[in-house]
Amino acid sequence: MRPKLSSALAILSVLLLVAVPLLFPADIANTLSRVLALALLAVSLDLLVGVSGMPSLGHAAPFGVGAYAAALVARDTTSFAPVPLLVAVVAGGLFALLTGVLMVRTKGTYFLMLTLAIAELAHVLAQRWEGLTGGTNGLYGIPSLTLSPGGEPVTLAGVRYWWILLIFLIGFAIVWWTSRSMLGRSLRGLRDNEERMASIGYSTFGLKLAVYGIAGAVAGAAGSLWVAQNRFVSPEDLAFEVSAMALLAVVVGGRGRLWGAVLGAALVTIVRDDIGASLGGRGPLLLGLVFIAAVYLLPHGFAGTNWRQLFTRRPQEDQA
Repeated sequence: MRPKLSSALAILSVLLLVAVPLLFPADIANTLSRVLALALLAVSLDLLVGVSGMPSLGHAAPFGVGAYAAALVARDTTSFAPVPLLVAVVAGGLFALLTGVLMVRTKGTYFLMLTLAIAELAHVLAQRWEGLTGGTNGLYGIPSLTLSPGGEPVTLAGVRYWWILLIFLIGFAIVWWTSRSMLGRSLRGLRDNEERMASIGYSTFGLKLAVYGIAGAVAGAAGSLWVAQNRFVSPEDLAFEVSAMALLAVVVGGRGRLWGAVLGAALVTIVRDDIGASLGGRGPLLLGLVFIAAVYLLPHGFAGTNWRQLFTRRPQEDQA
């Protein structure tokens, strides 16, 4: 797609998202708020999976850590929106860095399984540490965010949606810039041939730890958006299902194409929560069928598919 056309479509998409509360009822804004929170998580995961070649099954861990951090600060200290957000970013990033020191020393299947193990440990810890996390009951009674210190809580779904959209756009821009910076080019080299990158003098450990920390910080921000919308967090927000949904969004959308992860997150959320609810709670089953169909029919995802070529009939060679 030509750069000018891509920029025009991006600007048009942002304008349409901004206009949602003005054109549609509050239910649509609430649904899109959940989509944007999952989309930011998926975009941060795509930085690992698509850009860096580091597939993770435990990305719910920094997401959940950020969500709990934001919820505790909002409940016990202040619900002034930037404060829980910044705490969640720091918490998610620090968690990723501390655990990443161990994990990024591995690769392939070992890395994949280690991320899953760390996430499951975090999940169990959230269930057992009742004094801090509320145990299996989770944390509730989280106040609505405020847009000024000591100000009135935000009760309008549209205003809350605009805040979530703003943070999503900032987070997306950070990941987009990272993927196109010198660091991003180095990460692509790492993805394609780690041994070659090491042989020419790059610190592969430092590169992987840096991108793991950045992805964790953005996932923490996504967790704070999830709390801002739902005003509730539980150990299930660190469960494998959340990591699987984010990875599914990346695969369906197209690995390495950040806007594809956003489309994948929208599809996953709507199919599981909205369409699935109308089918008697069969959302996970329907989501599995969508995943199978997407992998079989669109192996490169929505964003990676050449739609013109897909729908253009190839000329058949004349038979002798």
